[in-house]
Order: sequence, then C-alpha cells, then structure tokens
Amino acid sequence: MPEVIPIGSDHAGVELKARLVEELRSLGYEPLDLGTTGTESVDYPDFAHAVADRVERQEARRGVLLCGTGLGMAYAANRHPGVRAAVAWAPEIARLAREHNDANVLVLPARFVSSDDGVRILRTWLETEFAGGRHSRRVAKIDREQG
Repeated sequence: MPEVIPIGSDHAGVELKARLVEELRSLGYEPLDLGTTGTESVDYPDFAHAVADRVERQEARRGVLLCGTGLGMAYAANRHPGVRAAVAWAPEIARLAREHNDANVLVLPARFVSSDDGVRILRTWLETEFAGGRHSRRVAKIDREQG
C-alpha cells in the first residue's frame, strides 16, 4: 500500500501544488489533496491545520504545505504537537531539515521557487532519512513541554 501524503496550499501555492501532486503519484505515493483548488483568496491556516492534524494524529507520517512565503503555513502547522514543519527553498535546506530536524512537514514558498525547483526540493525531502544520533536528543527537546 503506498504511503499517503496529505498536501495543502492556499491560493498562492495551488499551481505548484498541482505539479507536486503529479510528482508524488509518479513516485508511487498517494497524495491526499486537501485544497485549495483555485486562485481565489483563502486563509492558509485552514489548510495548514488540515495537513498537520493528520500528521499529529499519525494518520500520515508526513505532509506537504505551500503558500506564498511558506511562513504562515509553517507557523500554523508547528502549533500541532509532534509536527516539525520546515520551510525549504532549496534541496540542501530540505535535506538538512530531514537529516537534522526530522521535519515531517515540508513547506514550500511557492512565490519564491520555480516549479522545477519545487520538484527537486520535494524529491530531496522524500529521499532523505533522519540521521538520529545527537539530533534525536535535539528533536526531543523541540517536543518537550515548557512550563
């Protein structure tokens, strides 16, 4: 059974999202497109929470989000316990987000990456494993309750 990867975007990311959905399918994944589907202005938190909820509840191991800068999506997704959403604008950033931070949600800044770069970033993120070791201790500190 193929890995289901929820993917969501706001209006700024809808075009790149369509390309990434195709890419996920071609790589043997099962993308779960949670919207939006058009270029009419929408509120990015709605889509960030829809993807992050599935990762938080372990219904999906990882997810993908897109918006203009990637920042709003990351802010909203990172409010969910156990979600580590990383904005990546280059394949090297995506690789390090996975290797060092075990990023389980990839966030792409759709207004700042080309379609081809978006595909390269996605592929790198999907192919990179978490390095563990000293990074495991650091990731555990991210998830630690404060107070």
